[in-house]
Amino acid sequence: MRQIEAAVTANNEVMPGVYLTWMESPQLVAQPGQFFMVRCGGYFLRRPLSLHQLEGDRLAFLFSVVGKGSYWLSQRQVGDRVDLLGPLGRGYSILPAAHNLLLVAGGIGIAPLRFLADVAVKQEKKVTLLMGASSKVNLLPEEQLSRGLLTDGVLPWNINIIKVTDDGSEGLKGLATDVIVNYIDDTDQIFACGPVGMYQALVRYSHQFPKLKSVQVSLEVRMGCGLGVCYGCTVKTKMGLKQVCRDGPVFDLEDILWDELDF
Repeated sequence: MRQIEAAVTANNEVMPGVYLTWMESPQLVAQPGQFFMVRCGGYFLRRPLSLHQLEGDRLAFLFSVVGKGSYWLSQRQVGDRVDLLGPLGRGYSILPAAHNLLLVAGGIGIAPLRFLADVAVKQEKKVTLLMGASSKVNLLPEEQLSRGLLTDGVLPWNINIIKVTDDGSEGLKGLATDVIVNYIDDTDQIFACGPVGMYQALVRYSHQFPKLKSVQVSLEVRMGCGLGVCYGCTVKTKMGLKQVCRDGPVFDLEDILWDELDF
């Protein structure tokens, strides 16, 4: 964990209300799924943002504007400096013996999974990325997905992108959780990031497909400190009370007591 003053190098709205912000920073070692606590202007509490990409001395955040803090960050200009604390938390873990990976993103859940896809490609894993959103305009654009994953101008053979939209405006029509069952048999590990409703649907499917029980999921909750001091992000698990900021944000699907979440 480090406190960093990073300089903004690019900041663009890539989907309605969703921004991709690149910053220059010292070279970091981080795990996909980890996050940073970002100081947004003069607001007292930092905002937790998962790491979207990490390339040498540059890092990126993909985030929705949902309040005053994230709005402040969305308005940063090239050269502005932002105070970061991280990387923090427990991220995704790829098993050495796993060769076929399935990544399931619900909406803005693509944010940490993009970094995971980058790491998996470098480890020569075969990756299927299943992206779900309400509509075409809420899917991360193709040029953003391919950037950084290009090999001689062509998307690598081991990245298979499947798009699913609620209204059928792009890719398959339906929910990502309806499609996931088509890819379970050939998958060694499954990783997900999305809304709680998506996770609860996976729990229901897990009774029929046991492989879903060990899906690694990232929880997004309100955090006060991000350091395990304030206990504001505590959740109930089969192993007792856990803090999302310190014990997560990545947990196994079967470990969370989903019926007892209060956020």
